[in-house]
Amino acid sequence: MRKIIFIKLFIFILLKASEPITPLPLSVEIDIKKANLGRELFFDPRLSKDNTISCHSCHMLDKGGTDNKKLSDGVFGNLGKVNSPTVFNSTFNFVQFWNGRARNLHEQAFGPISDPNEMAMDFKELENKLRKTDYLKSFFEIYKDGITIDNIINAIVEYEKTLITPNSPFDNYLRGDKNAISTEAKKGYELFKEQGCIACHHGRNVGGNLYAKFGVVSEVETLSKGRYEITNNEDDLYYFKVPTLRNVELTHPYLHDGRYDTLEETVKFMANYQLGKSLAEDEISNIVSFLKSLTGELYSYEDKK
Repeated sequence: MRKIIFIKLFIFILLKASEPITPLPLSVEIDIKKANLGRELFFDPRLSKDNTISCHSCHMLDKGGTDNKKLSDGVFGNLGKVNSPTVFNSTFNFVQFWNGRARNLHEQAFGPISDPNEMAMDFKELENKLRKTDYLKSFFEIYKDGITIDNIINAIVEYEKTLITPNSPFDNYLRGDKNAISTEAKKGYELFKEQGCIACHHGRNVGGNLYAKFGVVSEVETLSKGRYEITNNEDDLYYFKVPTLRNVELTHPYLHDGRYDTLEETVKFMANYQLGKSLAEDEISNIVSFLKSLTGELYSYEDKK
């Protein structure tokens, strides 16, 4: 009950403040040489043990930065344990991974490379492997010490920083173009705020800036235990990083375990179990229209050279 009261108070404060959602920046500051190298690495399956899995395998640029699978495929036919979150706009998340075990993109990038269910690569083995390729010259042109795991990660992160999606219809609406979104999307945004979704999904990433319990009003059966897996603190049981809702129409299936295929199902579920609300079909439809207005354009840093 105390948590529900806190959420209602937080919603009230947000609604009284200026817009609780802010537009994404239109560009990012990056080192272009590092980003170009990082892009090559991001798409290269040689970073995996069996040369079959790249970063892009689970975070496809034409699928909203995900792979649209409930669980992602790893090396040797292994499966991941949770749904792969989008790589788009991940630079704006306050932590990385569903359970927040990485504080930033640099820490995050180490995880999939060494995870036995994902790329299963030993870092020293990877360094030696890439030193036998045409990467050797490229690395020494940028890094004095050439190919090291830290430099590999540094380049990948520099590329991932470019994967932002500005100029969504909703961002343009916030910037003053009142015709940028439909009447249904406008109604959906008001419902999104009034019904309480905004308590967890706010800021420039419409999420990604706090933890929330999965099943606030009613308990939900789930295999993953969220933050508890990292802290072993009972108070963190079933708390997960709130995902960004940007480009959410592209990133199905939804939730940390990929249990729903459609936005309509997900909105209905979240309203029920997180907010204790039963929404009418037209309310759900309008909220989905708003969510679809959050789909942006992939930033092209090459044009900024």
